[in-house]
Amino acid sequence: MIGKLLSTDLLKMRRTGIWWIVFIGPVGLAAMQALNFGLRYDYLVRDHYASDPWSGLIEETSMFVPIAVYLAMTLLTAMIANVENRQNSWKQTLALPVRRSQVFASKFLACLIQLLAACALLAVSMLTVGLLLKFSGPIPYLDLLKLGVYPMLAALPMLGFMLWMTLTLRNQAIPISLGIAASLSSVFGGAMPDVFPLAWPAVVLGNGEEALRYAGFGITLFAVLYLLGSIHFSRKDVA
Repeated sequence: MIGKLLSTDLLKMRRTGIWWIVFIGPVGLAAMQALNFGLRYDYLVRDHYASDPWSGLIEETSMFVPIAVYLAMTLLTAMIANVENRQNSWKQTLALPVRRSQVFASKFLACLIQLLAACALLAVSMLTVGLLLKFSGPIPYLDLLKLGVYPMLAALPMLGFMLWMTLTLRNQAIPISLGIAASLSSVFGGAMPDVFPLAWPAVVLGNGEEALRYAGFGITLFAVLYLLGSIHFSRKDVA
């Protein structure tokens, strides 16, 4: 049944601008770095990152990934909830012979699919930039994939929180405001203590040995928030 709900949700989202967010974020980051390296090619490629230009491309991009991930989670969850609110279809959706927890799970899976698609597109976009700039050395395919996936896993608590808020609050201004504030704060994630969840996306990019550990922290905290949100959604009248 979740499969049918998920198919329906994805079909509804085709009529919105949600997939543009998935496309614009990664491609925008890649275009920004193409411009950055193109204008400062002699300094960045031939001098500063001469020994490993691929690593330099990843390093220059990584500082912008956390804010992009948080903004994407904020906008995607708000737009997913807005599809139901705008069409006033909560009553029809919840009248189906399915549990509310399954409806909640379907919304989460739809958002997760879009985030994974964005991570894959980011890797492909950065690979394209490096190839166009004719970077030397072996191509770090795994590191390019980790550039989006690891921060996304570490930022999953934000997804759990935003999904909870957007699906249970009619007024989307509150969760969107909180999400944007968290996104802007994540710029300083590298300077925050590692115990702060907002710092985890920056931590996984800046510390290879701790990357899996903090990605695991993100998944664990997300599981807690997801469970609380699913229980609240199941008990609250959101129609």
